[in-house]
Amino acid sequence: MAMIEGDEYKAIPAEWAECVIADVAAVNPKIQADESVVVGFVPMSHAPTDFMGALRFDEKQWGEVKKSYTNFRDGDVIFAKVTPCFENGKAALVEGLPNGIGAGSSEFYVLRPYSSEVLPETLFFLIKGHRFMQEGAENMTGAVGLRRVPRAFVESFPVALPPLAEQKTIAEKLDTLLAQVESTKARLERIPKILKRFRQSVLAAAVSGKLTEECRDINEIDFSEWELLTVGDVATVATGKTPSRKEPGYWNGGDIPWLTSASTGDICTRTANQFVTKRAVEECSLKLFEPGTLLLAMYGEGKTRGQVTELMISATCNQACAAVIANEEKTVRSYLKLRLLENYEETRKVAAGGAQPNLNLNKVRAVEINVPSIQEQTEIVRRVDQLFAYAETIETQVNNALERVSNLTQSILAKAFRGELTEPWRKDNPDLISGENSAEALLERIKAERAAATPVKRGRKKP
Repeated sequence: MAMIEGDEYKAIPAEWAECVIADVAAVNPKIQADESVVVGFVPMSHAPTDFMGALRFDEKQWGEVKKSYTNFRDGDVIFAKVTPCFENGKAALVEGLPNGIGAGSSEFYVLRPYSSEVLPETLFFLIKGHRFMQEGAENMTGAVGLRRVPRAFVESFPVALPPLAEQKTIAEKLDTLLAQVESTKARLERIPKILKRFRQSVLAAAVSGKLTEECRDINEIDFSEWELLTVGDVATVATGKTPSRKEPGYWNGGDIPWLTSASTGDICTRTANQFVTKRAVEECSLKLFEPGTLLLAMYGEGKTRGQVTELMISATCNQACAAVIANEEKTVRSYLKLRLLENYEETRKVAAGGAQPNLNLNKVRAVEINVPSIQEQTEIVRRVDQLFAYAETIETQVNNALERVSNLTQSILAKAFRGELTEPWRKDNPDLISGENSAEALLERIKAERAAATPVKRGRKKP
């Protein structure tokens, strides 16, 4: 039983052979073709990250792309060598190119099997494995932000090579199993979007009265008793400022939390990344908002995922936030928060400006709110919290399941390259993996073919 270091190759079958990528595949080989031929052009953005993803391409003439880009053809394997594309798993089996050839980003490596007895799928599954991905990332060289996997690492990476017949069987099994995994993963990834729509529906039902419709019927409360008001009617709306950055005395050694619209990305805010001094608060007339204040993002569309957060600390804020302080005699703070969350997308639509439209305090004050009795508001908040907790439980389960599915992919690949997926097949087909059909014989044939194809260097003739 042959041995190769690493968990993925703890023990390989005796009929397999140990080698390195350079023994079985050429790295970045060139292609010769007529300049007028239409070919496939693959920028890095067109390379998939998942196993079943299709390689997309644009059509260009070979003369436009042959020199400055990486060459490849149908039957090759390509993968990104630069961070973060390498870590993201951008790779593909090349097929279906116009006229069978193409070119792409110079940040691709290309692997081309030396022999038809080495399947491209074998190389593809190898470079998608955990060990190759992990060690490739660890061996990157270059400046921060532009690090690359060295060619020497790729060429010297160990391969546990099965005989051809077993390569085909492994490829078939992996295609089936990984397609099932990818399908499961795709279904799981749709659930967070469904839950987002569910939460939005709950909010809409809450502030429209539908969520407590049954409660009103039992207590004989008429919906007409709800009052249509504005945020300005039920709350005080203010904003903050940004102390001059040129004045060190406003910032250095500060211990008073200062928040921006980025802070509204969380449901509650308990910490701050920036702090101002007491002097800044006094000289810049900054308002110190108490816990329970609601902060609504007025600027920063596209830069934050922010909407509305509730302060759990005393803090100041900048002018990108609207601080909404509920009048508890008119509305329950948590109910007002539900309305601001439910209405946020509509509120943003009335924002004015260019690339980053901005709200202002008057537009926030003008947001309409249906206000039932305090008792019904409290019941609405209780029901929303209950439904949101249910959604959170599902979301946690989905995230855990996604993590297990991702681990399952690597587990299947590891089993494949240890020969575990095809162990019963080997017992039933000894003739297909021994003698001339063995992996060792395959390597010898590749070695002989390469030697025969290498031109003999001739020395100078002596006069």
